[in-house]
Amino acid sequence: QVQLVESGGGLVQAGGSLRLSCAVSGRTFSSYDMGWFRRAPGKDREFVAAISWSGSYTWYADSVKGRFTISRDNAKNTVYLQMNSLKPEDTAVYYCATRSRRYGGIRSNVNEYDYWGQGTQVTVSS
Repeated sequence: QVQLVESGGGLVQAGGSLRLSCAVSGRTFSSYDMGWFRRAPGKDREFVAAISWSGSYTWYADSVKGRFTISRDNAKNTVYLQMNSLKPEDTAVYYCATRSRRYGGIRSNVNEYDYWGQGTQVTVSS
């Protein structure tokens, strides 16, 4: 059974930083692409960033490009999201996700991901 567990969320002032982690179990982590998404109050879940199985390729939403960095440690079965220069509009529940297809390629569409974590709350105060 594939399980994803996010951690690292919290309350931070605008301009601050947070690092989210997502630990994955139940599969060969290094064979699968990973993504981060978020859902703000009253909005649909949206793409934030994705990383290929090898870590060689990354993709970011325009709203976070230059501020957020996605990375992974295949030895630790963990994907990270380093968030810098946070803004109040970054406030959301953040989810990590993975696909069921090995080496399937990074995607931004929420429907391309099959397994999800429970989410971690990030709140940015102004």
